[in-house]
Amino acid sequence: MKIEDMKMPQLGESVTEGTILKWLIKPGDHVNKYDPIAEVMTDKVSAEIPSSFTGRILKIVARENETILVDEVICTIEAEGGSEKNETGDQHSTENEKMLETVTNPEPIKPRYSPAVLKISQENGIDLSSVKGSGRAGRITRKDLVKLLEGRMDTYDANSVPSVTAFYETNEKLSSHFEKSITSVGDLEIPITGMRKKIAANMVKSKTEIPHAWMMVEVDATELVKLRDSLKAEFKQKEGYNLTYFSFFIKAISQAITEFPEMNSMWADDKIIEKKDINISIAIASSNALFVPVIKQVDEKSIKGIARDIHELALKARTGKLKPEEMQDGTFTINNIGAFGSIQSMGIINHPQAAILQVESIVKRPVIIDDMIAVRNMVNLCLSIDHRVLDGLVCGKFLARIKEIIETSFQEGTNIY
Repeated sequence: MKIEDMKMPQLGESVTEGTILKWLIKPGDHVNKYDPIAEVMTDKVSAEIPSSFTGRILKIVARENETILVDEVICTIEAEGGSEKNETGDQHSTENEKMLETVTNPEPIKPRYSPAVLKISQENGIDLSSVKGSGRAGRITRKDLVKLLEGRMDTYDANSVPSVTAFYETNEKLSSHFEKSITSVGDLEIPITGMRKKIAANMVKSKTEIPHAWMMVEVDATELVKLRDSLKAEFKQKEGYNLTYFSFFIKAISQAITEFPEMNSMWADDKIIEKKDINISIAIASSNALFVPVIKQVDEKSIKGIARDIHELALKARTGKLKPEEMQDGTFTINNIGAFGSIQSMGIINHPQAAILQVESIVKRPVIIDDMIAVRNMVNLCLSIDHRVLDGLVCGKFLARIKEIIETSFQEGTNIY
């Protein structure tokens, strides 16, 4: 047997850390290689991580709800198929390697910082070498820098900046009062899980970093409703899953994106990146979490293919079987908020994308057509945009094109395969 360390894997491009949501094993358990050992959440994905070895779990190093850097040890295992560590030979070998490394590479190892720490330090002129970290192995965390900045505010001369100091002190008092008075007898306190913390952090990041703007267009979906109603029963019997309205909307929106590729862009500080692939993120809610899996290369798929992807991704999300790669590389988000009866809403953009489109509920309404009143199936499409990347002109044309596609392209007899 050989003692091995299992480390936090990198669950996506640019991911530097992950939060252990739940351990699926305990010390003494026997696991096989690739068996799931823990549920992990990063800022990009929620996933189960597999065991790197077959053997017996010795020690759990990382606690639940603890954030761990990529490649840091999370647990140890007595792995099968190897030999015990030699307490003399291995130790001497390790010491020799360290001595050799010191001789050949005398420079000190550069400390690693998370993107959040680097961003805050650069924006506020903080010398990270002078900051004492409170994280594991002295790692500097975002909280360390926030605490440092709060300390700086406390040292300001009240006479020189009375408005800032007064505002800060007033907010502190209000916050303290709120914390004391928020609960009363009989209230239920629900602990914040790692999943909810990540969702909250992502939403705050989107709202604080992205200047949101909103637009809405009203669409006559009467012909779409007729087409879908004429196909849904036969489709369900033949394919085994539902032909939803959502698949038609995704097809129409992806077609419009091919004509207005600016919508498929991202802000990257000193440049705007216009993405080549059209990968649509779709929001799927489970009983206690929100997942945003991605349908890849949507513009190359038929309506039937999109409907199949929606069905499969939703099933995986609700059974906890989504893979990390199925939640990565999204370029534009579409949210089927109409499934809950909503008729108008404004979505928060899925950072770092530049837009999210909310498909609202299809409702029958009286509409004036050629001076006559007719009952039509109407739907609102609500668009939130990153105003650093997109402007009203292109977004207005984009929405108008989606409206045109839905109202004219989905007629009875349209081929969905």
